[in-house]
Amino acid sequence: MNTAAPILLIKSGGEQAIDEWRAHFAEFGAAVDVRWWNDPTVDPQAVRYALVWQPDSARLAGYPNLKAILSSAAGVDHILADAQLPADVPIVRMVTPETQQRMAEFTVMSSLMLLKDIPRVVAQQARCEWSEFSTPRTARETRVGIMGLGALGLASARLHAQLGFITAGWARSRRDEAGIQCFAGIDELPAFLARTDILICLLPDTEDTRQLVDARLLAQLPAGAAFINVGRGSHVNHADLLAALDDGQLGAALLDVFDAEPLPADAPFWRHPRIIVTPHGAATPSRRERARQAALTMAAFEAGQPLPHVYDRVRGY
Repeated sequence: MNTAAPILLIKSGGEQAIDEWRAHFAEFGAAVDVRWWNDPTVDPQAVRYALVWQPDSARLAGYPNLKAILSSAAGVDHILADAQLPADVPIVRMVTPETQQRMAEFTVMSSLMLLKDIPRVVAQQARCEWSEFSTPRTARETRVGIMGLGALGLASARLHAQLGFITAGWARSRRDEAGIQCFAGIDELPAFLARTDILICLLPDTEDTRQLVDARLLAQLPAGAAFINVGRGSHVNHADLLAALDDGQLGAALLDVFDAEPLPADAPFWRHPRIIVTPHGAATPSRRERARQAALTMAAFEAGQPLPHVYDRVRGY
């Protein structure tokens, strides 16, 4: 190992994953010395990059020559939670072609599960109950609406449209995408919601989007609509969501993200008959894919090129 190479610290997957990380970075020709987060032999002065998931508070501030912080996931909330985070070090989101494909697959799977009323199937199986039923619509008769049209939202919208769903998207700014009806801004949100049978949340976590999915928003959906959250747990008012499910305004929900993770055993979502819970795995890319993207990012930085998917601290995503 070339100890003169700049150090890349990794906190993702545990210490047992370091050999795998090293093999992947070697495959992609990354000129870095890959080290575990808690390696006691690491010289803080030599650390140039950090690939992290939920880094310890104040640790990143202890590396004076840190050039970039690479998130091990598409979101960066787990990094921003550090009150002593260096303000001048760029944070790069983990958005890759594999991430986009995985998210698109997951959201389409979720839409099909709710379209085919799989929550009812699961509940019947738990009771050993054989009760035949049919569902009222096909994908071609079902209106999907995706809130958030970034890289992951657009990939999800495109795959829904390819499958035949009547697909629309909503974002803060105007988008133009063939085959997808695009709504923009708060003034167009009511019209977007009114035409949506399955609402998918893929918004970033900002002050404007926190608790956006509340009783007022859910009431603007057609009665019996379904909801899928693959954005952030902070987007949803949990009490309002449960109330909408209980009174029939929502027919079902699939939730992949939560305010507290792992989801506590006493959380009502686990036992609600109209909710499917998944463990925040919608779009987690392989370690090899994350290493490839991180290697490209570090190479771009060293070459003085613009970094991809940099978190904008002003916009909040």
